[in-house]
Amino acid sequence: MEEEKITVELAKFGACTYAESDVIEFPWGLPGFPTLHRWLPLTVESHPSFVWFQSLEDHQVAIPTVDPWLLFENYEPKTPAYAFTSLEIREAADFATLCVVVVTPNAEEMTINLMAPILVNLRNHRARQIMLDNSTYSTREPIPRKAPASSKTA
Repeated sequence: MEEEKITVELAKFGACTYAESDVIEFPWGLPGFPTLHRWLPLTVESHPSFVWFQSLEDHQVAIPTVDPWLLFENYEPKTPAYAFTSLEIREAADFATLCVVVVTPNAEEMTINLMAPILVNLRNHRARQIMLDNSTYSTREPIPRKAPASSKTA
C-alpha cells in the first residue's frame, strides 16, 4: 500500500508534497525554535549541496544546512555519547551530520556552525543539534568562497 502524500504551501519553496516517512523529528526542538519539532529536509536544484530543514509547524521557518565535510575536509567533531544514546544511533551507517549555515543579506557572507552540528538518525528519522565536547570549532566559521570556473587560469 502506497503511503499517503501531503501537499503544503511553504513560504520559501511554494507547493511541496511529502510523505509522513520523509519527516524528521527534533524531539528537543532546535536552539531558537524550541517548540518546532517536525521538519522536512528539502534540497533545491540551484544549490544541491544544501539541505533545508523546513518546519512543518511554521511554514515561515526554513534553515539551511550542509554536510560539513564538503567544505572542511579535516572536520573532526568529538560527538558526546549522549547524542548517540538519545538518538538511538548504534553504528556509523545510522546517521548523517549536517551543520547550520547562516547567510547574510545579499549572500555577501556565509558562515557555518561547526561547534553544534545536527545529527540525524537515518533509521528512525529523529535528529538533535548537539554541542561538541571540548571543541575549538566556531559557531560562525566563514565558508570559503570558491572562484568561479570561468576565472580560473590554466
